[in-house]
Amino acid sequence: MSERFRSTMTCTLSPSPEDERAIRATFADYGLLMSLLDEFAQQRGASANLVALHEQAYAPIREQTRLPARLVSLGLRDHAARRSGAPVDGLPLDGRLYAIKSPTHLSLATVEGRRLIAYAVAGYGAGWPDHAEARLVVRDGETSILVGVASAVKSQETSMATEGILTRIGRVIAGVAHGAVDNLEGANPIATVEQSIREIDTMAEEARVTAGKARAEEHRIRAKIAEIDEEIADLAGKIEAGLAEGREDLVKPVIGLQIDLEAQHAALETALAEVSDRIDEAGKALQAINSARQDALARLSDLKKSVPVPADPLAGHESAAERNAHRLARSREAIARVTGVPGRPTTATSEVEELARLQREKAIQERLLSYKGSRG
Repeated sequence: MSERFRSTMTCTLSPSPEDERAIRATFADYGLLMSLLDEFAQQRGASANLVALHEQAYAPIREQTRLPARLVSLGLRDHAARRSGAPVDGLPLDGRLYAIKSPTHLSLATVEGRRLIAYAVAGYGAGWPDHAEARLVVRDGETSILVGVASAVKSQETSMATEGILTRIGRVIAGVAHGAVDNLEGANPIATVEQSIREIDTMAEEARVTAGKARAEEHRIRAKIAEIDEEIADLAGKIEAGLAEGREDLVKPVIGLQIDLEAQHAALETALAEVSDRIDEAGKALQAINSARQDALARLSDLKKSVPVPADPLAGHESAAERNAHRLARSREAIARVTGVPGRPTTATSEVEELARLQREKAIQERLLSYKGSRG
């Protein structure tokens, strides 16, 4: 039983016909992955060595299937479990391959891209014997995701620390969009929405830090790969020179070193693929954050027009226009801190906004014509 998960939650999916085809195609490619692993294990004697099998099979599998990189890595563990006699069913999943987006929909990575699929929680069962966090299964014509869940309830602070950025954005959007703040007894709706915007700004900073770390790691991995490639090429020249001199006694250890370097190269390529997935996820998070912030600001503006703002006892004789100007200045300072870009001058604001609207409509029209042209 997994040390992290002590029970199983069953989520029954309701995929559309397109979703169903994408899921079937993913299962087909996963079956090909298992066949390729069986072939490598039998022909190259790597069945007892998961690391060696990974080094030998990862690149060919990525070339011959459309499986996401993370699913290939989890599939290697599935293969090892099956060869040891453990019962393994369906496709292994983790937080990068599926995500709960709302109480009614989740996203699932397939060979045809991510799909947003309706689901319902069918119930809970005892135990979680799997190595993966979740598993996609098809039984009796019904498609489900089995999820390992912890038995203990975590504190709110721990939950917030581990909650995904995209999930948190969804929660904030739902709170603002559905007007839940209006129903909070004794609460100030404007202050609540402003707090939501500050939370979005905090998440933006987290997403940028995550993306920056992933970019730095990508740079380090690429530099190491280039260094290994240079060393392999240098060794190849030395091997040729040794063979020309008939010094096989010197050449054999060098060939062994070259093989070890090639194994390191394969492992680094795997790590690079996983880092690329993290960069892509961080980019999607930033897009969601930007969209959520724009929507929240628009709703805050509507609220301020409809809800009378109580007088600020510390404002003195400051006029409403002056207070709004100060609030706008603080908002621009916050945006500058979040984005790292200084705020723009506020003159000709309405003209700039109108031109931005026209520019966006033009971009939409050009994209529409591009799609129509490709269909034609």
